[in-house]
Amino acid sequence: MTEFSNALSVSASGLKAQAQRLRHVSENIANADTPGYRRKTVSFRAEFGAEAAPGRVETGKVALDRSSLKQIYEPGHPLADETGHYEGSNVDLVIEIADAREAQRSYEANLKMFDQARQMSSSLMELLRR
Repeated sequence: MTEFSNALSVSASGLKAQAQRLRHVSENIANADTPGYRRKTVSFRAEFGAEAAPGRVETGKVALDRSSLKQIYEPGHPLADETGHYEGSNVDLVIEIADAREAQRSYEANLKMFDQARQMSSSLMELLRR
């Protein structure tokens, strides 16, 4: 049964990591028009430790994208400087949508893996009952 619980643990860690990634992508999309907002990125790494199953992942620290902020020309804006420019965000909606789709597909793959391991475990228990 340990292998089934390891498979469930690995897929659950993937589900959790992709859910966190989707949260940050949605925050980025929500703040795309917020002046001075920097895009958040999250990294993944293998989970280490005595109790960690091989293949488990965890999210690293949330990092801010250090690429330059867009300079927006709008002289009437309250944040505009003497040249009429202010700093917008560095969120690119095309990149965010692509990240969201990638995270969604990875989440679905982990969910299918979780369901397959659960079904196999149930089938094994049913066979052992006979």
